[in-house]
Amino acid sequence: MTFRLSGIDPAPHEALFALDDAALQRLGAKRYIADRDRGFPCRASLEDARTGEELLLLSYEHQPVPPYRASGPIFLRRGASKRVLSPGMVPPYVSTRLIALRAYDAAHLMVEAAVHEGGDVARALAGMFDDAAIAYVHLHNAARGCFSCVADRA
Repeated sequence: MTFRLSGIDPAPHEALFALDDAALQRLGAKRYIADRDRGFPCRASLEDARTGEELLLLSYEHQPVPPYRASGPIFLRRGASKRVLSPGMVPPYVSTRLIALRAYDAAHLMVEAAVHEGGDVARALAGMFDDAAIAYVHLHNAARGCFSCVADRA
């Protein structure tokens, strides 16, 4: 396959787990304990948190380059590691959701966008990467618009 999905690096956010809830609130973040096994997707591990796991909801700048500079809410699980998947692998974290794909060129300009059922994401990404102008693709949970992960050429 022509793509590889990867999560974000949680290291810059690890110290936030040591803060109390009032300090998190001052930073615009919130602590959660997952009350179900679906609905708390960790952007580092590319897995939904399991019931009882601790997460933080915080703002994350997933596209730092203008003109498409963007940030939005993400969940991170305590102790999560950055996950980089095998080429062509699409985990349930993606395949069970409606996903928006936003493709960018090397100058960080959006050149294509589409929305797909999670089960169609692998095919759609492979098709996008057939275009040599596409450098990377951001995946977003379409219903809530939250950044999910990035796909790079494998």
